[in-house]
Amino acid sequence: MAGRNTYKEDEILETPFDFKHLLRASVYVKKYAKKMIFALFLSAIGAITGLFAPIITQRALDVAIPNKDQKLLLTLVLILVASYTISILFTTFRSRIMTKVGQDIIFDIRKDLFEHLQKLSFQYYDDRPHGKILVRVVNYVNSVSDMLSNGLINVILESLNLIFIIIFMFSVDVKLSIVVLCGVPVLAVFMFWIKNRQRRAWQNVSNKNSNLNAYLQENIVGARVTQIFAREDENAEIFEGLSGRTRAAWMEAVKYSNLVWPGIDNIAVVIRACIFIFGLIVFGQGQETVGTILAISSYASRFWQPIMNLGNIFNNFINNIAYLERIFETMDEPITIDDAPDAKEMPPIRGKVTFDDVSFGYEKDQTVLDHVSFTVEPGESVALVGPTGAGKSTIVNLISRFYDVNGGKVLIDGEDVSKVTLSSLRSQMGIMMQDSFIFSGTIEDNIRYGKLDASPEEIEKASKTVCAHEFISHMHDGYQTEVKERGSLLSQGQKQLISFARTLLSDPAILILDEATSSIDVQTERALQKGLNAMLKGRTSFIIAHRLSTIKNCDKIMYIDHGGIVECGTHEELIQKQGSYYHLYTAQMQDVS
Repeated sequence: MAGRNTYKEDEILETPFDFKHLLRASVYVKKYAKKMIFALFLSAIGAITGLFAPIITQRALDVAIPNKDQKLLLTLVLILVASYTISILFTTFRSRIMTKVGQDIIFDIRKDLFEHLQKLSFQYYDDRPHGKILVRVVNYVNSVSDMLSNGLINVILESLNLIFIIIFMFSVDVKLSIVVLCGVPVLAVFMFWIKNRQRRAWQNVSNKNSNLNAYLQENIVGARVTQIFAREDENAEIFEGLSGRTRAAWMEAVKYSNLVWPGIDNIAVVIRACIFIFGLIVFGQGQETVGTILAISSYASRFWQPIMNLGNIFNNFINNIAYLERIFETMDEPITIDDAPDAKEMPPIRGKVTFDDVSFGYEKDQTVLDHVSFTVEPGESVALVGPTGAGKSTIVNLISRFYDVNGGKVLIDGEDVSKVTLSSLRSQMGIMMQDSFIFSGTIEDNIRYGKLDASPEEIEKASKTVCAHEFISHMHDGYQTEVKERGSLLSQGQKQLISFARTLLSDPAILILDEATSSIDVQTERALQKGLNAMLKGRTSFIIAHRLSTIKNCDKIMYIDHGGIVECGTHEELIQKQGSYYHLYTAQMQDVS
């Protein structure tokens, strides 16, 4: 089916393991270095205190019990209890510190990632499913936080723990300690074999999970369209395929991950068996006491514990490095629409707009506008009409600098829009799109979105001007009515009227209405016309409208087609020419009649 072939699935696994990712991540870790060092200090004390237990046990077995020294035995027991108590307390304190550090790291990474996403161009969002972006901000950041906090500390701690175990172990018996160390080369070969396989497998899980989330998010947003076209079964089949591939990738990755622990455990069991064989048989003849063998066996068990822990850390590290790569891949996405190094503040806009030989295309081999030139004087209202895809919305997008031109210049009051700061440019512009976006929150918050210091009186006045006050006042909480995500409780017409109020309240110098009345019924639009006239008065405005009857009074009407301006003039002038606009207008009037 077509639906199965149009969804882009797997991303290419092209980034090799690179320690630069870790060095870059260290920026987030350094901020909390003091807390992490203190946590490491607590852990080290707890670990060292716990290492006295086998020596205490050896002393009890070889000295206190054979000599029936009850006082020494009681002292050793008290020391043993104290060492375990200190170890547990210090480990608990360290856990609390690192939990806070981990959450702080999550906050910092997510903050930087979100701020970067806010600056990316429309093109970035046009080219990517939103679900894939969302999973990086939420899931991936959560996954890597423990690796960057507890993971790094545990690597240091377990390494130190391993060194101290070796020191304590050699202090008990050198020959048996060498037997224990003979298993290290075997472990090194095993870990080298499994490393790359693990990383590739978990990176594949990352990709499959990203695809699954993207498709899920897309279908949640498009649930109504799915039900309208009765696509539930087909979509469920596609989702089942994506979910199945995610499951298969996960099982493949888990297969390698699950080899780490039993691999190390089996090596540890063999080495502990060798301790008893060598201690009782090879080195026998009474050279090794039971207490010594048990102490070395205990240290051997402890010796493999940090190695197993390091193996688990390494396992988790490999699992999450793919997520870290994806996070930095997003952060490295170039900001194509940004302030120039020498950008200046846009002066208060009077409203003269000039296209000077502008050419533009969304793709390199597709030209939407080809050497377009025109000038709009301050306060003029300009209507853009023409067939779908001719470039009407492209023109207004270039005025707002949502995209950069491929050639020529867009000037406002003689200032090149690419040479001024984006905030100073867009803060003086009001843009009403066909798809009026409503945020979660109150209606008042949505209207105030473009002017945070607006008073309730100003909000009500703007709402009355655009005919929104009546329906808002009849809602159960009026302006304080909570609206859900994307304004699901509102009709399309109501959402557009709220957007009108939001735009009017921001008091823009240049107003852009891109099919802004398309979801409003004719009766409401007629009532709104007075408010629209108030909005247009004294402002340079660009209007894209499907219903041509609404733009007859504009100062200029431009017919856009074939990459340029085919006709330009007032409604009366273009009707007299009997060209493209005339045919479009008469055809629409016939349809209405």
